[in-house]
Order: sequence, then C-alpha cells, then structure tokens
Amino acid sequence: MTRLTLIFTLISLAVSPLTAGDKGTISGAYLEARTAEVFAGGCVINSEAGTAGRHAILAWKIDQGSFNGIALDGLSVVAAIAADRNLGINEIGGDYAQTKAAVYVDTQATSAQQNALIAMATELSGGIVGTVVKVTPAPIVFTDTAHRVRVSTSDIALDVNKHLEHDLSCGGMQWFQPLSSVNQATIGMAKRHMFTGSSLGTKWSDPDKRSAFFGAFSY
Repeated sequence: MTRLTLIFTLISLAVSPLTAGDKGTISGAYLEARTAEVFAGGCVINSEAGTAGRHAILAWKIDQGSFNGIALDGLSVVAAIAADRNLGINEIGGDYAQTKAAVYVDTQATSAQQNALIAMATELSGGIVGTVVKVTPAPIVFTDTAHRVRVSTSDIALDVNKHLEHDLSCGGMQWFQPLSSVNQATIGMAKRHMFTGSSLGTKWSDPDKRSAFFGAFSY
C-alpha cells in the first residue's frame, strides 16, 4: 500500500481571531486531538461521522498576557471533552454537540489565575469547554520541539508528530477546523492520545490518527 509523508506548512484558517475588548490581550501555543480523523479520505469520514469524534483534548500554553485582568504569563490549561455526538458534525451538516469538560489548571496558578484560565479556555473554544464537571490543579508539561508537540498532566497524555503520514487509497482532504480559535494551525499525527480520568464517565486511548492540530493562538 502506498503511503505518503506529508509535511504541512502552517495553514491560515478561516476562523477569524477573536476581538478581546476589555478582557485583555493574550497569546501562546495550542494543541488538540480528537477521536476522529481531521484529514482523511471520504471513505474514512463516512465511517466515522456518526460514531467517532465525541472526545477530545484541548491544551493551551500562555506565553504572555492576561485574561479578565489577570496575568497568566507562563501558565497552562488543559481540557478533556466528552460530547453526545461528533464534535465536528456541525461542519458537515449536523447539529452542534452538547459537551462536558474536565479541566486541568496549572498548579503554579493562584485561585484567581485558575478561574481566568478556565474562562479563557471557555471563550477561545466557543463554549466547547462549557459545562465543567471537575477542575483539577495539576502540573502540566507542554513541550514543542522540531518534530513533536507533547502535553501531559494528571489523567492526560498527548504526543503529536508534526509530520503527517497519510494513506492515499481513498483520497484525502481536511474535513474539520480546530475546536478552538487559533491564528494558525497545522494538522498533526496523534501518536498518543489518552484520557484516563473518571470525571467524564468515559476514558479513551486513540493513538496513530490524523486527528490533531498544533499551532498558535492570540486574543
């Protein structure tokens, strides 16, 4: 079977950057993975649209800035999401998913900073980080190297290869946009994508899928 390694340059997405107003200015790095391919052939999407893509992990690392008047320089926040349907189904003709989230906030954050991190994640995700069922302070490791982006914290592990491998046997195209507002994002290969917590009533491990986006955000 022929395989092609595709190295995607940064994609300027159709999502317009949010206007911050009086909430502050903030920027940093973003990583996500969901339990469905975001780049695939039609045969894969047809098989996954109704049954897959109901879970995701979204992670932000703030380089500098503030939200709601609270400085968040150097802090991170990660959200595990469970939904009642494919999180991207609205992009291919379905209704928006109803979601709940388990949020992990940087242990270095004060109580005010933790609240601001959750508010930021809710705002940038357009409400996907909406109904928060549990907040857990935890050490968060967010690393970005030449070939990989990794995020790990309590109950969560993401390891994304920046070099995308794709089987062209049934074609291929990008079907979904990132689940959060971003300036630029690139599709990646989720080599490891795992949630082992108990707060969402479900756990998952979904490795080796073209299911990730990595890039930058600003607000």
